[in-house]
Order: sequence, then C-alpha cells, then structure tokens
Amino acid sequence: MQSRTLQELANHVGGTIKGDPETIITAVGTMDSAGVGDITFFTNKKYESKLKTIEASAVIVPGDVETDAALLIAADPYYALMQIAVLIYGHRKHPQTGVSKKAAVSDSATIGDNCQIGDFCTISDDVKIGNNCIIYPGVFIGPEASIGDDCIVYPNAAIYNKTVIGDRVIIQSNASIGQDGFGFATHEGIHHKIPQVGIVVIENDVEIGSNTVIERATLGETRISEGTKIGDVVAIGHGTKIGPHCLLVPQVGVAGSTTLGHHVVLGGQVGVAGHLKIGNMVQIGAQSGVSGNIPDGKILLGTPAIDPGITKRIYATMPQLPEMRKKIKQLEKKLAKLEKSNG
Repeated sequence: MQSRTLQELANHVGGTIKGDPETIITAVGTMDSAGVGDITFFTNKKYESKLKTIEASAVIVPGDVETDAALLIAADPYYALMQIAVLIYGHRKHPQTGVSKKAAVSDSATIGDNCQIGDFCTISDDVKIGNNCIIYPGVFIGPEASIGDDCIVYPNAAIYNKTVIGDRVIIQSNASIGQDGFGFATHEGIHHKIPQVGIVVIENDVEIGSNTVIERATLGETRISEGTKIGDVVAIGHGTKIGPHCLLVPQVGVAGSTTLGHHVVLGGQVGVAGHLKIGNMVQIGAQSGVSGNIPDGKILLGTPAIDPGITKRIYATMPQLPEMRKKIKQLEKKLAKLEKSNG
C-alpha cells in the first residue's frame, strides 16, 4: 500500500482538485468508514447528506459539492476510484513457485514461460498453456484444452477437454468450464443422454465467478465473448452465445442455444429461457423471467419480464388486492340487485 498526495491522484485520473493538493491519501474507504488519510467517492444523490458529516480527507465527486473534505472532481468518480485503488493497493499478488512437483503434468502438455502451477493440479495430454499464467492448487485441465497468456485459474476449477480460453481470463474457484450440456432425448418416458461433442470458447478478458458452470455445446460451440464478466453461481446452457462486454450478476441462468448481444446486463437471479435472442444493450432487472426475444436497448423487469413502469404499478397494487376483491364482490351484489329491480 502506497501513500499519495491528492495532486498525484488527480494527475493519475485526469481530475481537478478543490482543497489542499498536498493532502496525503493512504487508503480508500466507504463514506461511512473513511477517516483521516482516506479517500472515498460520491455518485448517488441519495447519499448527499453524508457529505456534510464524512470524516474522509478527500472525496471523489462528479462536480462541486458542500463538504469539509477536499474534492477530487472527475467525470466518472467510480472509474476514478478504481484507478486510485489499483494505484494504492495494486492487484492480488500470486505465488511465484514455478511448476509444483506435486502437480501431475502430462509429457505432451505445453507450458509457457513464467507459469505457476500449484500443488495437485492435473494438466492432461496435449494441453497448451500460454505465458505468465497462474494455476492454483487442485485445478483440473482436460485433454487438448488451451489457455492463452496472463490467465489466472483459482483453486479447484475444472476445465474440460478441448475448451479454448483466450488471454487475460480469470476463472474463480470451483468454476466448471466445458462440462456436458443438459441434453436428453426422451423416448417412451425414458431420458436418453445425448453426447455433447461441441466445445466452449472463452475470449480475451473474460472473468468467470466461483461455482459458475458453462456447458459445452451439443454440436458446435458455447461462446463467451471478450470483456464479459460473469458472477458467482451462474449457469450458461449448451450452445449459448454471450456477446462482448456483458454483465451477468450472480445466480443468473441462461438456457441453451440463447444468444445475447453486446453490453447486456442481467440482474441477480434472472432466468432466460432457451433458443431466444436478446438484443444489444438490454438490461433485465433482478429475479426477472425472460421467455421471449427482446429487441435492442430494452429495459425490462418482472416475471414475465415487461416494462419496469408497468411492473412497479403491478407490485404497488398487490397489497390492495384483497380489499379491491372485497369491494368488487360488493359491487357485483349491488349490480345484481339493480338488474333484478329493473327487470
């Protein structure tokens, strides 16, 4: 961890300062926890009142605000916070132990320069691993799988045969990449397993969360495109195509043969049915169920996923439904009496 002056931080992120540029910053904190020597950030007006009571030495803001702390004004405060956190803390340091004698590495595997292979890893026949990769203990990499440069695979992840992984990919612990797709032919009440002979392709700069599963295609490939980030406990079905720079929040499920465009955001526990097409820049709110195609740019919420304004009105009405039902029954009785008297 390295201390910096506020001026140094502003220069690093391309921001401007209001206050003492020689303020020393040693750490990054939240608005509630930050104290002297810390820098925090402000982007949500809901927390504006906290600016008057924060104890941080500085705060990253999108514009001038009222606070006793020094200001670092940046166009994108959250991105500036990321840059500052990297500058002060750096990323996780990985063990530099070379290839462990306790790892099982096939003679036909190819390991690049400066790779770290942990204890009890299994590197199968004809595996190719690029340069500067970190493979933590307990990882299994199946036959003919390939991994690019600068990748990190955390403990106990399983990468099945013939999986193709690009550069700078991060796979968190216990993820399963390339397992059999959920494919069965039901005949006379019996479910018969269909051989899953396709592969998984993961492009550059993808991150895959812990306990996430990505199924190999029945035929062809399941593909996760560049820059996409997938959270923990996510299930990606066989033959699915995830476009570039998507965000899949934890506990999302995407059924097989569905295609997502670029920059799609799926909130927590979203379920997407199979054989659908989700357009570019689509956003789906948490716990929504998607059962049909969605055009570009839509923002949806609910089950089924519909316009969020309608969904919110529906949810707001739910507590009133018992009383509304009671009133409707009363009106039906009155209407019946009127019809009888008029008859």
